[in-house]
Amino acid sequence: MNQVRNAEHLEFLLPEGWARPSGYSQGIAARGRVLFVAGQVGWNPRTMQFETDDFMAQVHQTLQNIVSVLRQGGAGPEHLVRLTWFVTSAKEYTSSRPKLAALYADIIGRHYPPMSILVVSELLEPRALVEIEATAVVPD
Repeated sequence: MNQVRNAEHLEFLLPEGWARPSGYSQGIAARGRVLFVAGQVGWNPRTMQFETDDFMAQVHQTLQNIVSVLRQGGAGPEHLVRLTWFVTSAKEYTSSRPKLAALYADIIGRHYPPMSILVVSELLEPRALVEIEATAVVPD
């Protein structure tokens, strides 16, 4: 198995012979304290109100909300080990990929844990266009 080290407590896993994916990792092994971030949506967390119906703006706010929760738990984006995205439009997501990559790098950095993206018919919050769950591991 081909393992790529990132931080002392993380090992990115890439099975022998597999091509390196772009924008995510195949697997990760981690040691430390685990933080679970509930599904975050692109609203203002102080008011729990959406300020926009723009997909990219909601992704921006969603990622910012995740980073805020991570910071509260003593972690940062570099400690992420898993992201699960729920989007209401595959077309919106795929057509925004170049802009999403730049936005992601701006907020999260060049850290690409395993990710899954699921297209759903709707989210619990009626105006939500994206929801992201996160898991992080902070070294002991």
